[in-house]
Amino acid sequence: MLLLYSSLSAEPLSQEESFPEKLGYMKGFPPKADKILSASDGSFFKFPALRYSVSHMREFIPTRVVPAAIEHRYEFKKKLDKNIDNVKFTPMFSNEKMTWKESLSKNYTDGIIILHRGKIVYEKHFGELKPYGTHAVMSVSKTFTGTLGATLVAEGVLDQNKKVSHYVPALKNSAFGDATIRNLLDMQTALKYSEDYSDPNSEIWAYSASGTPCKPKGYTGARSYYEYLPTIKKNGEHGKKFAYKTVNTDALGWVISSVTGKTIPDLISERFWKPLGANVDGYYQVDDYGIAFAGGGFNASLEDLAKFGEMIRNKGKFNGKQIIPASVFDDIIQNADNSKFDKEHYPNLKGWGYRNMWWVTNNPNKAFMARGVYGQAIYVDPKAEMVIVRLASTPTASNADNDPWSLPAYQAVADYLSKK
Repeated sequence: MLLLYSSLSAEPLSQEESFPEKLGYMKGFPPKADKILSASDGSFFKFPALRYSVSHMREFIPTRVVPAAIEHRYEFKKKLDKNIDNVKFTPMFSNEKMTWKESLSKNYTDGIIILHRGKIVYEKHFGELKPYGTHAVMSVSKTFTGTLGATLVAEGVLDQNKKVSHYVPALKNSAFGDATIRNLLDMQTALKYSEDYSDPNSEIWAYSASGTPCKPKGYTGARSYYEYLPTIKKNGEHGKKFAYKTVNTDALGWVISSVTGKTIPDLISERFWKPLGANVDGYYQVDDYGIAFAGGGFNASLEDLAKFGEMIRNKGKFNGKQIIPASVFDDIIQNADNSKFDKEHYPNLKGWGYRNMWWVTNNPNKAFMARGVYGQAIYVDPKAEMVIVRLASTPTASNADNDPWSLPAYQAVADYLSKK
């Protein structure tokens, strides 16, 4: 299901004030009436309640497991660097410096891990996220689907130049019918579909309703993602510009499942989680028909997400295995087309591009990242030999609200580690 995006009219509680333990959500037998959170009324995903929910999603909605490794589980070596807390940077639109430690509170961090040359040099858990606990990663899920799709292209299972309808005939008469697999991977489809959460008539709400398991009485719309996707109409010409829309990822997930005959959760387990030596079962939110929300429904542990990021940084190699072709890494950093990037809606991301559902900075370090609302991130910096994973629950959904204290912080830590 797509989650409701909260908006705030008053000054939100601070990081420390909004810790779930302090607010008492879902505590007691039974919990007090004013501390009960629910998916049916949407209360579970409104700030500050979402600070509890992001670490307990499967207690609210149906899910499907992504099994971890049974054997050959991987444990990172640790060489913690206390000096990272004192690394300073200047946030966007400010002249006053801030420390890395201060930025964690500013960005309502639930968990953060930094790898340098494959070792953990920094790791913190806050609030409801415990070691070996899971957390919703929101649109970081798109990057997992995109990487899976890019891997199948590299292996010749998918032809990036073939039309979507070649693989999923049910989408022939939709906007996706004459889009190519590459159009999906880079979100360069032309769709009559808006993801403007401030507009009550935006198509995102109908899509959200299709995947929501708690449908109201009298609901007559699509009852699953696969029922909704064929209804999307075309608006313009595919391949002309980047337009970030969640439905592209779920259409790609449908293509992938049709070609492989396997669900997205099973493939993420088979292709990533087990080979990486993941320690904790992940899971996906699913709709009424058990279809995984490929565009935003993944939940995973902090260290297992770091394994995925480190595997990508090492050109597909990790835990003694070549897990994905090295060409997938090369394609991400070499072919993100800035000329088609949506500069109007992403003014903070100057020079960036988008490839295989990764956000590509095109900076001198060739850094790229996975991004999810409410502050989720996997940041890969090849030059600094660094991976950062941050899990968070910010008061507002947009990453534009936390980028000023996040992106410069990542670069500052990269610069610091590059000198070691």
